[in-house]
Amino acid sequence: MPVNRFRWFYHPVFIFIFSIVALAASLALYIYWYIEVSTGLAAVIQRYQLDPSQFLEVQTWVVILVLCILMAIILTGVFIIFIYNQKTQQLYRMQRNFINSFTHELKTPVTSLKLYLETFAKHDLPREDRLRYIGFMIHDVDRLLDNINRIMDLARIESGSYRKEFVETDLVDAVERFRLSNADLFRNAEIRVHNPPGVALRGSVIPPLFDMFLMNILTNAVKYNQSGAPAVDIRFMPRGRELQLRFEDNGIGIEKSEIRNIFKKFYQVGSTDDMTAKGSGLGLYLARQIAKIHRGRLTAESKGAGKGSVFTLTLPLRAIEG
Repeated sequence: MPVNRFRWFYHPVFIFIFSIVALAASLALYIYWYIEVSTGLAAVIQRYQLDPSQFLEVQTWVVILVLCILMAIILTGVFIIFIYNQKTQQLYRMQRNFINSFTHELKTPVTSLKLYLETFAKHDLPREDRLRYIGFMIHDVDRLLDNINRIMDLARIESGSYRKEFVETDLVDAVERFRLSNADLFRNAEIRVHNPPGVALRGSVIPPLFDMFLMNILTNAVKYNQSGAPAVDIRFMPRGRELQLRFEDNGIGIEKSEIRNIFKKFYQVGSTDDMTAKGSGLGLYLARQIAKIHRGRLTAESKGAGKGSVFTLTLPLRAIEG
């Protein structure tokens, strides 16, 4: 109990404030002492008519100014160390949440696979039941592969080893090809691509990374969705020499206080303590890094909880053909 009662005394914020106050008090006391001594010495010089150059120099205030500058440098250093410590603590908490959530993401399908395999080993099941269970197992394996691939993609992107040649392509066709080739992954969702009629929108992309971007954005829209029929509208909106790809979903939405955090590495909406957080906290972080590699930017907006979200990818536009 005594340790918990005084835990605030060891908090970094308290130590930082205490250090600032101590430094400021030291500077104030030193200046006060310096002025008092100088005043007393000046009175002695005047009383006994001594030579001031032997006792006082004109540099009194210069010394004080230098001391103030040095104190400001010290305070700046302490402040930087404090900010760095806070960011380190925040990153540690996010990594801990990621480990807890990612462990859950791995443990759940592995436990499910073990249960199905034990069922196969103990019982002679009809073919229909076997096929149904195999389908469940394939789904669990896909879930494991998805998490593992995200970790591998993160390592490649951050190390710079994932950079490949840019290819100029029709972005509408690229999105359509991705939607058709991954239709089985989003069979329970409706993904609609709205193409400006008679217009070919060309941009320079790295195809594997662009597909990874689409996978993360669409998976996020379907995963964080409590409606009976998840839907995503993809709209292409030319803006001068740029092209905006807007991904509008009917998901759970985003609180305004969360929008600035959702692109951070390991950040998850919800609490890992009660298991309301989903995924690995890497999908949107990877999506934004891919946007930066393509010299673009990714932003998010939402009208609030339960009102869906809009993710906008802005890319340089090479050409518009009629």
